[in-house]
Amino acid sequence: MDPGILANRICMIRRLDSLPAPAADQAARLYWQAFGAKLGRLLGPDRRAMALLSLAARPDHALVAVTRDQARVVGVGGFRSPEGGFIALSRPNLAAIYGGWGSLWRSAVLRGLAGDTDNARFLIDGLAVDPDWRGQGIGSALVEALAAEARARGYSRLRLDVADQNPRARALYERLGFGAVGHQRLRLLAPVFGISGSTAMDRAV
Repeated sequence: MDPGILANRICMIRRLDSLPAPAADQAARLYWQAFGAKLGRLLGPDRRAMALLSLAARPDHALVAVTRDQARVVGVGGFRSPEGGFIALSRPNLAAIYGGWGSLWRSAVLRGLAGDTDNARFLIDGLAVDPDWRGQGIGSALVEALAAEARARGYSRLRLDVADQNPRARALYERLGFGAVGHQRLRLLAPVFGISGSTAMDRAV
């Protein structure tokens, strides 16, 4: 993937691990801003969640949209590989923030969310755009950059999961050529995450 693909006149897509270290913290904050409503009961309060995300973020598993001066991350697209995902919610990382018992039950609940690795398709593992920067094509540019990353890794299809309670995101993905290929109901875990389930969607890269 071209490390400086243009998103718009004042923003470009870069690999997160090609940027200075503070960019990873900005990307983690943006991720929490987008997904904190879903993960807040599990990983909150905000102070502890941000400590976890700063510890667990893997810059080699994310592409970001940055302003042309590279001073601000305004969008992030994480991806999952056989080595893991953008946010490594491993037991050791959870234990560092929540202690032994806290990491034990949180790990059990996270397994119920089924954050799997799809070896046949390249898996997008979280897409977020700063609310102040929405409507400028950044989300679309991130998806296309992730598709380019998938092609470079030898994948022919791109996959993501979208929450039932996020019709705006689903509409964006449908405009970008994604179609529904499956659905997961959370059942007993629905109150924990605040969503009833998620739809798996994919498209050719």
